[in-house]
Amino acid sequence: MKTAIVFDCEFLCLQGSQSRFWCAAHDPDPVIAQIGAVKLGLEGDFPLLDTHRVYVRPIDRFGHRYPLDPFFTKLTGITEEDIEDEGVALSEALGGVDRFSNGARFWSWGKDELNMVAISCYIAGIPSSIPAQRFDNAVKLVIAAGMPIEDIAKTPSNKLADYYGVETPSLQGHDALDDALSVAYTLQHLLKTGKLQADVFDRS
Repeated sequence: MKTAIVFDCEFLCLQGSQSRFWCAAHDPDPVIAQIGAVKLGLEGDFPLLDTHRVYVRPIDRFGHRYPLDPFFTKLTGITEEDIEDEGVALSEALGGVDRFSNGARFWSWGKDELNMVAISCYIAGIPSSIPAQRFDNAVKLVIAAGMPIEDIAKTPSNKLADYYGVETPSLQGHDALDDALSVAYTLQHLLKTGKLQADVFDRS
C-alpha cells in the first residue's frame, strides 16, 4: 500500500523563545527532544497503519546534554526522566524514523525538518541522514483541500482536527506523536470525504 508519513517534533525552548527566534543569549539551540510519526495509507479507506515515537537526547554544540527547562516540560510533558530512560542519540533516532517510513515522503505542519534534520544535525556535527527532498509541507495538502489561507495561519497542528470537527482519541498538544496524529486524522478525513485526492501527495 502506498503510504505517507506525517511527523512532528518537539524542540527545546524557554518561555518566549519562539517570539525571539531563539536569539536571546540564554535561549538553547532549538534542537529536537522528541519525534512522533504516523503512517497514513493512501489507498482503500486510508487507514492509519502505525505510529512511532522516540525521545532524543538534546545536546549542545559542545556535545553536552542540555537540561530541560521547566517551561519546556510543562509545555510538552517531556521530563528529564523520559530523556534519561528512553532518550537516544540523534543519529539513532533519525535512523529509526527513516526505517519506519520505508522510503515514504515525510509531511509536517510547516517545516519541522529544519529542526529535525538541518539544525539538530548541524549542532550535533553529524551529516543529514534523510535528504531534504524526502520532506514536504502538509499545509500544501489542506490548501489543495480548500482550507482558507487566513485560517491556516491561526491553526496550529494540535488544533487542526478540532478545526475540521474530526473526532479523535484524547490528544495532548505539544506531544510530537499526538500533534502528528491530529494532522494525520485530519488528512484521513479529507481523503475519505473526497476533499483531498491521494495523488496530491505525489506532487513535488
